[in-house]
Amino acid sequence: MEAYGYAATTGSRHLRKAVPGRAGLVAGLAAVAGLMFGLDIGVISGALSLIAQEFDATQFQQEAIVAAMMLGAAVGVPIAGWLSFDLGRKRTLVIGASLFIVGSTACALSGSVGMLIAARIVLGLAIGISTFTAPLYIAEIADAANRGAMVSIYQLMVTIGILTAFVSDALFAYFDAWRWMLGIVAFPGIVFLIGVAFLPASPRWLMLRGRRDEARRALLELRGQAHGVARELSEIDAQLRTQGRGWALFRSNRNFRRAVFLGVMLQCVQQFTGMNVVMYYAPRIFGLAGFAEHARLWGTATVGGVNMAATFMAIWLVDRLGRRPILICGLMVMSVGMAGLGLMLREGMGQGADQTMAVALLLCFVAGFAFSAGPLVWVLCSEIQPLQGRDFGIACSTATNWISNMIVGVSFLTLLDRLGRSETFWLYAGLNALFVVLVALFVPETKGLSLERIERDLMGGVRLRDIGRRRP
Repeated sequence: MEAYGYAATTGSRHLRKAVPGRAGLVAGLAAVAGLMFGLDIGVISGALSLIAQEFDATQFQQEAIVAAMMLGAAVGVPIAGWLSFDLGRKRTLVIGASLFIVGSTACALSGSVGMLIAARIVLGLAIGISTFTAPLYIAEIADAANRGAMVSIYQLMVTIGILTAFVSDALFAYFDAWRWMLGIVAFPGIVFLIGVAFLPASPRWLMLRGRRDEARRALLELRGQAHGVARELSEIDAQLRTQGRGWALFRSNRNFRRAVFLGVMLQCVQQFTGMNVVMYYAPRIFGLAGFAEHARLWGTATVGGVNMAATFMAIWLVDRLGRRPILICGLMVMSVGMAGLGLMLREGMGQGADQTMAVALLLCFVAGFAFSAGPLVWVLCSEIQPLQGRDFGIACSTATNWISNMIVGVSFLTLLDRLGRSETFWLYAGLNALFVVLVALFVPETKGLSLERIERDLMGGVRLRDIGRRRP
């Protein structure tokens, strides 16, 4: 599913040095939306067994509790597409933060499985709105040289949120306090709601609405210098001369349809790697490997730590090595990790060395995702859509993310029962191998390219994987 802002960390200082003006700081604050998303992804894994005990929830009800958030998110994405076009990226982020606070609080106060499912749908609406708008907003305020790293910070914040949730779950589990597990995630929503009030509007959105003077002021604020602002405004003007928007452009323009389908494919790739199986059901997976109850939760926290650490690799490498090679490498690593784990489950798990090897393979898989498909899919999806249809294209790809996410979340326990433990992991290993081929055939290298250059090549009919290779 998927990062975006170092805040008070070393990474934040790096961005402030690398990116002129306030763009790095602004991207960091917008990326707190990723932190909220990560917290909610991670928290359910530790809370689920306690919820099942309190409400005597069936396996189907547990899957429904997990999947309810994804259903809400899938609905929230098209709503976000409409809101972000009409109201702007900034106001849409405010709406998402408000719903996040309401949904988190309602989850903590739920008195039944039905109430909890309804509350998680509301929370999903908030997540869908935020995951659509935050990467879009960051991509539109970033300069070409740093855009990959800045958008990748969103995924970093997702991983920080996941790690924080896993650690808090492990601590609250000693007191069986699942309501605190779910409710505490409202606090970053409050911080974000306050902070987002100070964000500037997207210059590209302002230009789209005909507010050129405001767009110039926003760019000057973001870049910190007048040099290059006039050229950037001219490039945005050139984009806007391409007529058509959203659904009308999708119906009339074959090249725009290619961008939309590529975004949909990339989000399917990200979700069907099997990463969210690990995020939602990590304690269950550690149980399959023979770990005791509290060891499962601390093992899950280790997964969150590796996930966060490997994301730093993506931020460091994405604008150096490029999107394609990192994505292909990560998918290969994930395929090997899932295949090895399936083999160990087939052979039978002993103690000591067997458990250590199983954990190593699982962490190998997690690291492969975190430095590749996790952040880079969001980077690519924010880059490949032309301005006139960007809201529609990103809405389609993000909705696909959540629908795929929901399918993965609602099917894992059933797959374990129907296919078997090893066969389920082999299925995901095979999918990751297939995705290597798809990336090699269709995904362009966008490193160092302006959004305007990417759009010119795309709308000019250049083959997808050749975008950016020809001289403008």
